[in-house]
Parts: sequence; structure tokens; C-alpha cells
Amino acid sequence: MIWDEKNECMAPERRTQLQVERLRRTVKWVSERVPHYHKALKEAGIAAQDIKSLDDLRALPFTTKDDLRDNYPFGLFAVPLEEVVRIHASSGTTGKPTVVGYTREDIELWAQTIARTIGCGGGTPKDVMQVAYGYGLFTGGLGLHYGGEKMGCTVVPTSAGNSKRQVMLMQDFGCTILACTPSYSLYLAEVAEDMGVDIKSLRLRVGLFGAEPWTDSMRNEIEARLDIIAIDIYGLSEVIGPGVASECEEKHGLHVFEDHFIPEVINPATGEVLPDGQEGELVFTSVTKKAFPVLRYRTRDLSKLMREPCPCGRTLIRMARITGRTDDMIVVRGTNVFPSQIETVLMEVEETAPHYRLIVDKRGALDELTVEIEVNERIFSDAVRHLEELEHKIQRELEAVLGITAVIKLVEPRSIQRSEGKAQRVIDKRKTQ
Repeated sequence: MIWDEKNECMAPERRTQLQVERLRRTVKWVSERVPHYHKALKEAGIAAQDIKSLDDLRALPFTTKDDLRDNYPFGLFAVPLEEVVRIHASSGTTGKPTVVGYTREDIELWAQTIARTIGCGGGTPKDVMQVAYGYGLFTGGLGLHYGGEKMGCTVVPTSAGNSKRQVMLMQDFGCTILACTPSYSLYLAEVAEDMGVDIKSLRLRVGLFGAEPWTDSMRNEIEARLDIIAIDIYGLSEVIGPGVASECEEKHGLHVFEDHFIPEVINPATGEVLPDGQEGELVFTSVTKKAFPVLRYRTRDLSKLMREPCPCGRTLIRMARITGRTDDMIVVRGTNVFPSQIETVLMEVEETAPHYRLIVDKRGALDELTVEIEVNERIFSDAVRHLEELEHKIQRELEAVLGITAVIKLVEPRSIQRSEGKAQRVIDKRKTQ
């Protein structure tokens, strides 16, 4: 289902014209209303009237998470607080949270982009959507909730946690769409099995999964375990929340809703804009938000942009699924390692379960990477020799991909702690030494 055919299928030339008009208006808006942007634009030597094409976007200053923290809590708001009807914030794991605000018009815009997201996944007003993202300051729960209502779905706001109840309601209410993190969907499948519920027999048909990087191998696992279509959705609170981009049923990249969010990909080290098809750090400029617009926000997410036509009929630019984050990268003995690289290898090993943990520590002067991975119930009782052979097999395959040797530790089924939100994959003990 295409929710907004006029804008999702707009001629690219017309969309570019619209983007330039909205970009010019946004630059004027923040320059006049946000002291941080007034100063940054003046230092960059560019004003709204200087913007003639999208090429002028690269002359604008970047915005980083540090800028949000430095202006905590409301310094980047472009409207008075009495015009802000809702505030969301990040978890603030590295200090003060990053705070974002929404006017009533922003909330309506957000609902529209989530309705597009649901439509991309094949959702319709006839669906019953279970929202198992966390509600509260995190944008996931309320974002999907309002978008589901805008679409006309019956929304079941379970939030995260209380997993047995989640399965019961999924069964009793006949839920057809599940919205949560991909790792939590696999945990729900485990819980259903423990309850004696055949999750494949339920009415579920679509999963809208985001908030953490996940691989195609994990998608295959989810689709096989839950018998659904697993759709990758993308967003971040600093830009609007979920609703920035979404896969369609073709699953060939995520359609960016670029009439509202202009994407770029840059070299994370130099800030240079990279050509389409080349992987780098995603950058977004919002061009329709009122309370909290951002210019060239550096997401730290790694992806690339694609403009080839999609069979679904949407003309929106697409981004490849996120392969990792620049701040998720761990350096082990001088080698850059991303959790997604390891997950891709592990998910191809039939004897293991899709739950793992990476532990980085020091052994003497050298870094040591340990990969803990659960084995499935069938192999756990096998002979020690078989388990040792499996460890060596995984070690060889990881070394071929990473270029370094990792210690492989097979652990018993369900021994790695499950997450009801974003999965915590990496424990870096070097940071505490």
C-alpha cells in the first residue's frame, strides 16, 4: 500500500525543486530563531538567500550530538516552549540526554511518515498492530502508535516487556503487525515456545523492526521462526524518531522520505560528501519540522544511497540497511571490527542460536576478543569433541572475515541475557581498566 502516492511517487525533478524551497525556508527559520544556528551559519558564510540548489547543502555546517548536549535542554528549539506539545529524549548513557521537541504540526508530520512506513511494509487500515517498542521518552513506542492510528490500524500499545502477556495478547487479539526491535522478536518467539504457543499459527504477517542494526541473516531467522515478512525501518530521535525511512515489500533498501529529510553520505573522517553507492556516515537535514529542525545532523550510522528505480513504484531515494555505527566500531589489535560483521558469520552457522555477545579485554599488553554464542538445544548435549570442532570452525570463519583471531566460547541455550529494547552486544572491559 502506498500511503501518500503524491509525495512517495513524485517526479524526482519536482521533488528536488521542493527540497530546495523547503531547505531555504528552514535555513531562514533556524537562523532567525536558534542562536546556535545563527552563529554557525554566519561563521560558515552562508544565508538562506544563497541556497540555489541542493549542491549548496554541503556549505551548511554540520550538527552533532555534542551540539545538542551543549545546548541542553532547549537551546536548539526554534519555537517557544509553550508551542511545544511533546518532548522526547535519548537515554543519556554518556551524560545528559539529548532532548527533542515537537509542535502539534510536528506530531502530525510524524504520524504521516509512520503511516508511510506501515504502508511500505504492506500494512492497511484492516491490520491490528502490536507496538512492543518502549513508550516514554524513547521515540519508538509513541511514534509507531500515532502512525498506526493515522493509518487506521487497531493499535495495541503493549510497550516493551512482560513478554508472556505480549504473546497472550498477540494470540487473543489476532495481531497482524508486530513493531519492536528485531532481537526482541526472536525473544518473543522463545517465550511463545515455552508457553506452548505455536507462534507460526497466529495471525502475524508483518514485522516492523528497527532501533538496532541487524543483518539479512537475522532477517531470515526471524522470518523462519515467526513466519512473517520482516521489514527494516529507520529513524532517530534527533531527526524525528522512527519514520525517516523504511523498506518496502521488495526489500531492496529503505525509502527515505526525502520530501521531509534530505540525506547525504559523508566520509566520517573528513566530512567530504561521497557519491551514491559509496558507504559512509549518514547525514540528515530536516526541512519541514518546526520545533526542532536540524541542519546536516551526523547520525554516526553507516550506509549508502541508491537512486535506481524500485519495482514498488516509489521514486524516493533509498538507503542501504545500516551496517553499523562509527561509534559501535571496536578496535582490536589495530583492526576495525563491527558487530554486524561477526553477526553475519554467526547466523550462517546452523548449530548456533541467534544470540551472542562480544567481550573485549586485555591479556597482558594485547587486546583479546572473545565471542560468546549460544548453541541450539540439539547440539548442546553432543560430545565435547563435536563442540570443540564447532568452536574451531567458527574461529576460522571469523578470522577470514576480520583478519584477527578471536576466542570462541560456546555457551548453553538461553544463557545470554535477553533485551526487551536494544540488544547490548559489546562489553569492552578495556574502558574500565
